[in-house]
Order: sequence, then structure tokens, then C-alpha cells
Amino acid sequence: MGRTRIILGIDPGLANTGWGIVAQQGPRLACVAYGCITTSKDVPLAQRLRKIHEQTAAVIARYAPTCVGIETVWFGVNTQSAFATGQARGAALVACAEHDLDVGEFSPSQIKLAVAGVGGAEKEQVQYMVRHLLALEREPHPDHAADALAAAICYTTHEGLARAALA
Repeated sequence: MGRTRIILGIDPGLANTGWGIVAQQGPRLACVAYGCITTSKDVPLAQRLRKIHEQTAAVIARYAPTCVGIETVWFGVNTQSAFATGQARGAALVACAEHDLDVGEFSPSQIKLAVAGVGGAEKEQVQYMVRHLLALEREPHPDHAADALAAAICYTTHEGLARAALA
């Protein structure tokens, strides 16, 4: 079956950055932990980014993942929001780089396709499938954490089971 691989998933956002830790042993996936880094709009931008960086680094130090699946920025109608998400994503990626994690970057539709089988799946479908794929008693909340777990699951589908078995 191979050794257990620990994967960090990140759903970046300036107000809420979701994170999730998934353990993979061969084809088996299990949720280890998940949560959300929240920053207040009343705090200066630099301090918000520092908090995202420091807390992402703390999650990495605690759970010792070897790789990360992170959602890319989606440029929809609100470009200002996309820029803020990009900055939060950058802060989290710096923490990952400091720990030499292998990074897989996935679009929202790639993550939804990997988890729900449909690239345009609704948030509720993703939460439902994350719950079932990881055999959780309930759907992970907040939804940012569920999206982060989905990003970690997506990493396993894109990086392949063979690579996990070799580790």
C-alpha cells in the first residue's frame, strides 16, 4: 500500500483562507484536520497577509505535509476581489515554499471536477462529496475549509496514485 502521504489543501481568500489536511495511503483518503484563517477588514492589509502567512506556516509545522493543492485565482466580475485573493494566495504560497512543499495549482473547475465529477458543481455538491470521500460524519464547515479539503483531494487525482505508492 505504500507509506502515508500528508497533503495540505488551501482555499485562499483575504477574509477567509480555508485549509485542510488529508492523509493518503494508496487509494485511501482520510481527513486529518481542517480550519479557516480569518482576517478582519478593519486590520491593515499587510497585517492580514502576515496572519495568513504565519497561520499557514503553523499548520504546516503541526501536520508536516509534503505537498499542497491550492486553488488558483478566478477572475470573475469583481477584479478587486480577485486581486485580494491573489495576495492572500501569495502569502500562503510563501509559507509553502519556506517548507519546500510540492505545489499543485488547480482552477476551481478542476477541483470541482475531481471531487464532484462536474466542473460546474455547486458548493453544496462539493461539500457533500468531500464528506463522503473522506468518510466524515458531517459536511466540513465553514465552506472555505471544505473547499480546501477538495483542493487536497484534487491533488491526489492529478498527481496520481502511483506517485503516492512510491513515496
